Amino acid sequence: MNLLLNLTAQGLINGAIYALIAVGLALVFGMLRILHIAHAGLFTLGGYAGLVVTNATGSFALGLALAMLVSSVCGVLMYRFCYEPILSQPAYVPLIASVGMFLAIGELLRLVFGDKGMAYLVPPLPGGIDIVGIHLRYAELAVVVLACVLFSALAWFSSRSRMGMAWRATISEPRMAESCGVDLRHVRYLTFAIGSAFAAVAGVLVSVLNNVVDPTMGAVPSYKALAIIVLGGLGNMGGTLAAALLLGVLEAFGATYLSAWIDRDSLAFAAMLCVLLVRPEGLFARASGQGAVFTLMQLKGAAKWALMKRPS
Repeated sequence: MNLLLNLTAQGLINGAIYALIAVGLALVFGMLRILHIAHAGLFTLGGYAGLVVTNATGSFALGLALAMLVSSVCGVLMYRFCYEPILSQPAYVPLIASVGMFLAIGELLRLVFGDKGMAYLVPPLPGGIDIVGIHLRYAELAVVVLACVLFSALAWFSSRSRMGMAWRATISEPRMAESCGVDLRHVRYLTFAIGSAFAAVAGVLVSVLNNVVDPTMGAVPSYKALAIIVLGGLGNMGGTLAAALLLGVLEAFGATYLSAWIDRDSLAFAAMLCVLLVRPEGLFARASGQGAVFTLMQLKGAAKWALMKRPS
């Protein structure tokens, strides 16, 4: 029983990190139908920014905040100068550009910081605590707490504020939202800023858990995030979160019971292939009727937000 609880806890912790990474990928795909592979580069950039600032100042909170800011700004710049000029091109063009940006970020970090990795001078959040027989490090608890806080804030923003409703409406039905007066460009900037900030948090947390960052740390999360948004239903935020937690638990148990047959990092693709064979739309795809009612509610809020922004 203790082993099962430990595996479940570790799976949920890993799943929370996967969710922080995948949410930005799901947001961008839901809005622009672009596979934002460069998102993994922002995850790596966040890890480096958090470590460098923490080592320089001794403040982990400041390192986390600046990592979110740096990745958000870079995410917005990616959209403005790399994606926006080619949105009218075939889908493979933004995909190629995204892969190029991901490789460029990795090589730039390698040139600046070297390829051997970096570690915290004084690892943040040392020590741990026992909860119902499970030993958890404070860094692992921080993963769960930050994930819950950030996703709760995102849920409140998207469902309670008029700007959030406009944002959700734009993701679901961009043309209809634009006809209601929503500025698509500003909403897209917001999407890249939020998704990039979440990726930075994941990068910082992974660097704390492993006490190392290196230019290649975004390679594995990039394909796992892709598998997660497919499992959750492309563009479905709730499905993405559920799929991330499910994959984390699956990996934890698979690494213990299936390690003789399959590598842990291969489980994500194995799960994705199995799901695609029986349910190509993903495990948590929303029914079309429910989606239509939901979109009308979103557009109503979007129209109110747009009218409030117009000068009298």
